[in-house]
Order: sequence, then structure tokens, then C-alpha cells
Amino acid sequence: MSPGVWALLIAVPIALAIGLLWRARQGAVRTSGTEVTVAQFPEGLRQRLPADGDARVTLLQLSTTFCAPCRHTRIVLADYAQRTEGVQHVEVDLTDHPDWSTPLRVHTTPTTLVLDSAGTELFRVGGVPKPQALTEALQPYLS
Repeated sequence: MSPGVWALLIAVPIALAIGLLWRARQGAVRTSGTEVTVAQFPEGLRQRLPADGDARVTLLQLSTTFCAPCRHTRIVLADYAQRTEGVQHVEVDLTDHPDWSTPLRVHTTPTTLVLDSAGTELFRVGGVPKPQALTEALQPYLS
């Protein structure tokens, strides 16, 4: 066999494995190693968060303008917040503020930071959240 065929036989399974791994991580709830708090947020971002003390949990969606999954995430999270008592949804577009992504440790959009009422990160979701996984992860904080 030619070297090109061998390269193809090696590259295709590797690409498939990477694609499957990436897809499995999308929408999954994961805890971050270090907690991010509202105090660490850039000032402009802190001002965008509502001062509503009724919500026990804030779903802070970080999006960009031309991100198709971000639009889907907005629909999922807005609906979830509307149906779930004690949950509010806030969307922030990082397009005009790319420097905000560094202190938040956000490298892809959409990313949703789930914050408690004190502004401490409970967990985060990369990609479009899966409503069932979100419900299970939020249950201890809403009961």
C-alpha cells in the first residue's frame, strides 16, 4: 500500500475518535477545578447581572453574535428559567468584550456558568445544555 493510504487509514479513526469525544462533552454538566465568583468578573459584566435577590440560581450564558448553538442555548435556558422557580437566565454577548473570556476561563461559546445567589460558580455547561442533565445538577440547589 502507498503511504497516502496508510495515512488515511490512520487519520480517519483518529478524527472519528476526536469527533465522538467532542460530541459527548457538548451539553454535559461539569464542575470546574477553581470556583469563579462574581467578584472576579470584569466590572462591565458585573453591571449586567441583575440585582434580583429572589433567584437562587443564575444561568449566565456567554455567547457570541454569529454562534448558531448560542441561539439554541438561549431558547433552552430561557424556557428552563421561565418554568423553574428560583432560576433566572442572563445572556451576555462576548463579541464586543472578548477580554472577559479570560478571567471567566471561557474558550468556546456557548458556555453557561451556573451561579448561586452569592455569585459563586456551582458548575458550567459547554455547548447546548441538556435539560434533563441541568435539572439533575440543579436539584440540590433548588430544593
